[in-house]
Amino acid sequence: MKKFIAKRLPQHQGVAAWNAILGAQASPSPFEGNTTADIVIIGGGFAGLSSARRLKQLGPEARIILLEAGRIAEGAAGRNSGFMIDLPHELTSDDYAGGANDAAAIGLNRQAIEFAQNAVSEYGIDQSYFDPAGKVNGAVSETAHGHNQSYAKHLEQLGEPSQMLDQKQMQDLTGSSYYRSGLYTSGTVMLQPAGYIRGMASGLINDGISVHENSPVLNFSKEGQDWRIEMPRGTISTSRIILANNGHLESFGFERGRLMQVFLFASMTPLLDQEALDKLGGNPRWGITPSDPMGTTMRKIDIAQGGDRIITRTCAMLLPGMVPTAGHVARASRVQQVKFEKRFPQFSGMKMEFKWAGHLCLSLNNVSVMDEIETGVFSACVQNGLGTTRGTLTGIGAAELALGESSNITDHFAAERRQQKLPPRPFREIGANAVLKWKEWRARNE
Repeated sequence: MKKFIAKRLPQHQGVAAWNAILGAQASPSPFEGNTTADIVIIGGGFAGLSSARRLKQLGPEARIILLEAGRIAEGAAGRNSGFMIDLPHELTSDDYAGGANDAAAIGLNRQAIEFAQNAVSEYGIDQSYFDPAGKVNGAVSETAHGHNQSYAKHLEQLGEPSQMLDQKQMQDLTGSSYYRSGLYTSGTVMLQPAGYIRGMASGLINDGISVHENSPVLNFSKEGQDWRIEMPRGTISTSRIILANNGHLESFGFERGRLMQVFLFASMTPLLDQEALDKLGGNPRWGITPSDPMGTTMRKIDIAQGGDRIITRTCAMLLPGMVPTAGHVARASRVQQVKFEKRFPQFSGMKMEFKWAGHLCLSLNNVSVMDEIETGVFSACVQNGLGTTRGTLTGIGAAELALGESSNITDHFAAERRQQKLPPRPFREIGANAVLKWKEWRARNE
């Protein structure tokens, strides 16, 4: 009998600030009892919720159950920086430029954004949580400015427009004189990720999909033609499972030794009062990604997205055990405090209200796991740091595979190579973390 046992369950460090600033959620409904379903989705983030919506579109009569180990928007989906990016965003590149398949990737990313925009309209999600405002690649040094120029040239070759901003324009946008220049592109959506995810879950529940939080899957095993899923308070029998748990795909034994479990860290200011906003200046909302991928991401949000606040995101660690500690968060928050104050010296000494760690999963060759990985078990995992767009795409694709459908999305992932094997432990984490620290040092001003 085939049985896949969860070696570990998700563990989070720090408050999921995007969720906290929206206020309390409705009480959870953990799964209890024993039942059957046509399809069970494991994971309630971008991939899982997108998968549920696509299943409902293709098979409106199917009985679909979605299981989330914790609370909706408390996991990785509520711990990112909220950029839904349409253009090449290769994290292993100096300037984000990808390769020969960039035009196809842009088309797919825009499909994901359109799918999400339609969900916002259909489910009545607050449009402030899905703001198609574009983003800026910020540059501080001449080297970083050169990265932006290289990236702009790459985009021009793809027929994609961009606009270079000078120091004054960057200051007018952000209120900070820190940036030498910036490269603006218009296609990125700036999410309030927790607001979007919570809205998606509510819309799916209203659509008749059963969503159960605080319902971690302990194991699933083959029984005859079906799979039996076991949770702390019950079981479900189903012919099809969609694993939408990103790096925790490895927790069930799949692709071991091929997935890089990486954590990024972030912090968020307290609410900025009117006096502070006057000191800041700039636009009410903006988003800055660093021109060097190992630099610092910054966002300013406003009252419609949970309050006037600034978010700082930087520092990365490979943690194969998938358990960040309070010490990891504290170390990162010290670095973030310095970076925040360099950009906004008028707020020197301001203590952050929230500090947290967020989990992402990468493969060495930047490919996902979107496939039927066992008979009746489909994966929508390994988003390579692009959880909002690629999570949406892998969720759509896994739903289509589960119902025997094909599309340009399923064709794209089917053509990808398998994930490359990682070096053995402990060399994997020692080497990777040394490289990450060196790259962070190199990009320390960005």
